[in-house]
Amino acid sequence: MQQIQIPELAEGEIYLCGLVDANGDVEHAVLLRGDNDAATWQAQMNWAKSIGGDLLTRAELVIAYEKHRDQFQKTFYWSNTPDDDPGYAGWAWYQSFSCGDQDCTNPDYEFRARAVRRFKN
Repeated sequence: MQQIQIPELAEGEIYLCGLVDANGDVEHAVLLRGDNDAATWQAQMNWAKSIGGDLLTRAELVIAYEKHRDQFQKTFYWSNTPDDDPGYAGWAWYQSFSCGDQDCTNPDYEFRARAVRRFKN
């Protein structure tokens, strides 16, 4: 069985996961250091981009909750995922790190954020 090679990490980074895409390539996600204080969804998207990252996807947030819960405050964190249900147009998904729930809500609410960097190798 082939073993996935975990990339070299910068100080303070935490390897989150490697997800296999439809072509069989592994896309790695690495948690960047620190969170951002509570802000709206768009402000958090802009913050993550400004530090060279992206907000976590819904799937990555579940993995973070299961494997690295101690790296997050027990509150809500925005994902990078807008809701695609026409009845909730403009809303975005978030993850609760207090109870593990995931849901979508109005993007004007202010939640914390954590950024990741993603890459394939």
